[in-house]
Amino acid sequence: MRRFPRPLLLLPALCALLLAGCSTIGAMSAWLNDQVAFTSPQLQRYVDRRFPRSFDKLGGLVSVTLANPRLTIPPGDSRLRLEFDLGLGALGGEGATTGHLALASGLRYEPATQGLHLDAPELLQFEVPGSGELLRGGSRAIVNSLLAEYARSEPVYRLDDDLLAKLPAGKRIGTVGIERGVVVVHLDR
Repeated sequence: MRRFPRPLLLLPALCALLLAGCSTIGAMSAWLNDQVAFTSPQLQRYVDRRFPRSFDKLGGLVSVTLANPRLTIPPGDSRLRLEFDLGLGALGGEGATTGHLALASGLRYEPATQGLHLDAPELLQFEVPGSGELLRGGSRAIVNSLLAEYARSEPVYRLDDDLLAKLPAGKRIGTVGIERGVVVVHLDR
């Protein structure tokens, strides 16, 4: 029978101990310095699962379809940018996705959804090819009401239950900001 040197026998035990320690450190450091950060790719994966989506407006007379979301955080900006391919349909029909919609927005935390929601979204671009100025103005009003409704009810990202369970005692979610290209959720007392 071959004998292994003692240090080699201790190696598996040491690895197991380190792995257990890492998971404990991960739980403790989830809210390191009373904040947690999310990157734009993390938010992008969340919104990718939620689109395409269609919304009926004006009692079903107009249908707005948003598809292919693209979420970015421009360098040096304190707001995220969200772009969609846009389709408009009339009388219950889905329109071809021929337009483009871009918005900039801050973020806020909503306890009811445990999510990060758009905060004061600003419409940056709204293009519907081939439409006259009157349609463009009416369509813009529909899109603005859609954005307000979406910002109120739908999160751009939902904090998972595991992360929320690791909140330090006596702390709650506070402000949400975009700092150095990442979304930062701060804790308050």
